[in-house]
Amino acid sequence: MLMIGFLKSVFTTLSSRPPVAFGSLGLGQGRRGTRELRSALAAATMPGMPGRAGPGQGPHRPARGGEEPSWRHRLTYPRRGAGGRLTSPGPRSEEEGQRRGTRWRVAFNAFKRTNIILHHLRMSKHTDATEVLLEKKGCAGVITLNRPKVLNTLTLNMIRQIYPQLKKWEQDPETFLIIIKGAGGKAFCAGGDIRGSCQKPYVALLHGITMGGGVGISVHGQFRVATEKCLFAMPETAIGLFPDVGGGYFLPRLQGKLGYFLALTGFRLKGRDVYRAGIATHFVDSEKLGVLEEDLLALKSPSKEDVAAVLENYHTECKIDRDKSFILEEHLDKINSCFSANTMEQIIENLQQDGSSFALEQLKVINKMSPTSLKITLRQLMEGSSKTLQEVLTMEYRLSQACMRGHDFHEGIRALLIDKDRSPKWKPADLKEVTDEYLNNHFKSLGSNDLKF
Repeated sequence: MLMIGFLKSVFTTLSSRPPVAFGSLGLGQGRRGTRELRSALAAATMPGMPGRAGPGQGPHRPARGGEEPSWRHRLTYPRRGAGGRLTSPGPRSEEEGQRRGTRWRVAFNAFKRTNIILHHLRMSKHTDATEVLLEKKGCAGVITLNRPKVLNTLTLNMIRQIYPQLKKWEQDPETFLIIIKGAGGKAFCAGGDIRGSCQKPYVALLHGITMGGGVGISVHGQFRVATEKCLFAMPETAIGLFPDVGGGYFLPRLQGKLGYFLALTGFRLKGRDVYRAGIATHFVDSEKLGVLEEDLLALKSPSKEDVAAVLENYHTECKIDRDKSFILEEHLDKINSCFSANTMEQIIENLQQDGSSFALEQLKVINKMSPTSLKITLRQLMEGSSKTLQEVLTMEYRLSQACMRGHDFHEGIRALLIDKDRSPKWKPADLKEVTDEYLNNHFKSLGSNDLKF
């Protein structure tokens, strides 16, 4: 029972957030969030604010070329109303000017948060039944993620369709196999957050980008079929998060310390290397995917052994990159040595002492990541190595709630997806500032609010 229970947990994770996710955007929950949203929208239309013309400004021009006007600017230049009359004199004192400046900065930050809200709304408003296709074909239930223009990223609406259908197919005596794939040729699934389990043979066709939620809906299934176009990565530490799709379960179970390396650096694996790393169970030519699916659908009342036999035949026949060694083969000893430490500080020291070009490159990458995310991820994998999947998901739910309340996740999204400056300002900014007490708060029980299966 891996895939059904895994899907159930995402309902708790996502349904616990309001539709616009006020808390994740720095706004309060419920009525408080609504009031702050209204205040932010009002701030967006204040004279002199970006997006609204103020006195003496052309339409939609921010004051002073987009810079935040200082209280001195307001003190020196009172506003003029109709007929040129002074209608709003500047502050009478430096203290009053500073207070006005503070209020302006608060309004400006609220305006920025509002922009993020609107961005999320624009990203999520186009959701309908065609985003995921659920079909019964022969002996199999076929799930097709149908958002190729956005790399088949998952939405809550898609999850709400997949989960009940998966449960129905699991109970249906005429359904012997479940296949999940992505539409288009660019991505299987590049993100989102979905978790679940299933007793019947579950085949994920990893063709194209497989990250985030795409990993969650594939790696916990029994059969994971990669093609030469598969691109796998766990890039969460770069956005102030952690591998939150059961990564704490499957990553520490990869060979040696490979999973720790992938989680902390976000290193990308391509094609046959996804199989060699142990993430995929089979590797096939992408041109054979259509025929492979037909052969699976043609099976009559197939057992897991029958499905495995078909996949093994295609895997054996595939000659793509068969003679190439694993991209990390020559570095596995270094990875196992450097990433075997129990603290991030020691891992960094190990890389520095190694001094090889490979070690120094990984050190350069790690230094760009969120210090909080690095420490969370290392502990997540260390604890997850001895936990069941359900225990890991409970732990990761706690971590997700803590990250939503914190700073780095929002800052990582801003730097990567909103402003796209790729220069996040992490808080804390240094590993030594991420104290044990601070870290422990991310892992502590939520009591009655903990994830339930």
